[in-house]
Amino acid sequence: MSHRVRRFEPADRMGMAAFAAALPEHDLLFLGRDLRHPRVVEAWLAAIAEGWIDSLVAQDDETGALIGTAALVRDPLGWSPHVGEVRLLVAADRRGAGLGRDLLEGVFAIAGERGLTKLTARMTPDQTGAVTLFESLGFRGEALLRDHVCSPAGELFDLAILSYDAGRVAARNEAFGVD
Repeated sequence: MSHRVRRFEPADRMGMAAFAAALPEHDLLFLGRDLRHPRVVEAWLAAIAEGWIDSLVAQDDETGALIGTAALVRDPLGWSPHVGEVRLLVAADRRGAGLGRDLLEGVFAIAGERGLTKLTARMTPDQTGAVTLFESLGFRGEALLRDHVCSPAGELFDLAILSYDAGRVAARNEAFGVD
């Protein structure tokens, strides 16, 4: 199944609602806000328009359905304007086929355009596929916050914070002759 990665646009509201509704609830825990709520999507689109977020979607070439999304969130007015937070979601039935990697490569390109030198990502440690993907691209574990996320049912989960230091990764790649 083929897909294309492009920018998230206001016309994608309904497609994003359908995508979010189909995600397992556990996938949404690390976002901080419930993506299934229309006001959250509206706030997301407003932040894109204001320049605080860059966001990509992956769209199935055959059905036109949204099957993944990635966002790069930053605060250019805060103490860490060089840092961006990466948020990645992939449809459960499309995992393991390189879609997440395609979205993250798009985020890396945007981060470079924005001059960001550090990226972070948050996820629950049991999301082993996501942890493996991020680590394969140079992210490393930086913190573990115990019982930090509470599901709607009251279940507590740890939150892992991974980071990517562009300078460190570039130096390591140069040392090992990797492009």
